[in-house]
Amino acid sequence: MRIAYLDCFSGISGDMFLGALLNAGLPTHVLEETVAALNVGARLEISRVTRSGISATKVDVWIGDEKDLPREQVSHAHQHSSAGVSPAVVRASRPHHPHRGLNEIRTIIRNAKIAPPAQERALAIFQALGEAEARIHNTDVEMIHFHEVGAVDAIVDIVCAAVGSVALGVDEWVCSPLNVGGGSVECAHGRFPVPSPATVGLLRGAPVYSSGVDAELVTPTGAAIVKTLCQRFVPFPAMKIAATGYGAGSRDFAGQPNVVRLTIGEAVETQLAIPEDTIAVLEANLDDLNPQVFGYVMERLLAEGALDAFGTPVQMKKNRPGMLLTVLARPEDAPRLTKLVFGETTTLGIRMRQERRQTLARRTVAVQTPWGEVRMKVANLNGSIANYAPEYEDCRRIADEQKVPLKQVMQEATRQYLTNTK
Repeated sequence: MRIAYLDCFSGISGDMFLGALLNAGLPTHVLEETVAALNVGARLEISRVTRSGISATKVDVWIGDEKDLPREQVSHAHQHSSAGVSPAVVRASRPHHPHRGLNEIRTIIRNAKIAPPAQERALAIFQALGEAEARIHNTDVEMIHFHEVGAVDAIVDIVCAAVGSVALGVDEWVCSPLNVGGGSVECAHGRFPVPSPATVGLLRGAPVYSSGVDAELVTPTGAAIVKTLCQRFVPFPAMKIAATGYGAGSRDFAGQPNVVRLTIGEAVETQLAIPEDTIAVLEANLDDLNPQVFGYVMERLLAEGALDAFGTPVQMKKNRPGMLLTVLARPEDAPRLTKLVFGETTTLGIRMRQERRQTLARRTVAVQTPWGEVRMKVANLNGSIANYAPEYEDCRRIADEQKVPLKQVMQEATRQYLTNTK
């Protein structure tokens, strides 16, 4: 499996990502043809620069005689109406650049002659930006208008990022924890601490930190790219390295290279031991317990901290049908749960033993369905996804609230997860 690892030790922005793609071997003409296909009057300037001694590729977008500015020097996306925002605010966000709604941006992307998978990825990145802003302003995503991210240079950054990432033929994108920077940044609604509100919203669930650099290291565009591409945030994954590229930011910090590193390679199986722990197993045979009470006992056990509790139909002495109650628990919880079973059931004895178990590393990721957010449980084996499943309680709640079949909610959540992991 071909994987790509983004090492964001100095943050990430749209132009840094493009530079890393090119530095890692993406042909220049791929991005140049993409810009031409957008037909928005832009061109790319590609150069080699040095950042704290590291040679990297720098990508700048030119619109006429104007070059894109560092992201911390322009205003971010924000919601407005024609009567609710001062023209000075609009002009200040990006001179001579129009502000655009999400529908207009979708039209530009869909009209461009680029591969459908890249179109869909670009649309997903803009959708992520729009949803982050909509949450900040407590409005519908279709009411969001973009200034900085809707300007021509940002459309170029995002669409080129989508085209380039697809062209690399990567099966899985992985990201490091992100260094977000520090200080403050001027946004359309005033000055905010770094990371900006949009960046914070986009990086929900991702590991972040600040090394103390007084600058915005992760921009909203960079955060949206990471959110759309990456499902895992881990230290350097096991791989056979094939290529490495460095994409440069606009500034040169003392003592810290302002670059993002992209490493591409083939995943390799490692002999990492699957974590083991010890659990207590409690068992009791029940042939004279009211079935209604049995269900209640199961709920009580889980509520009181049992790792799992289940019943197995068994045929007992004198041909009586019964249930085998099995409880899995942490060893320290076993005495308390044993007392609960004695108090709530008719059993006269409980068998107890300790067993070893191996468990896969698990994490939770959120996916958006047409009816709301659903958490997906994802299990990893040696860095590769082994199992995934939608959270039942989330799906059940949505099915009840939205009056849609439960199986449809679960299927859609799984479909969205698989789409986002491509």
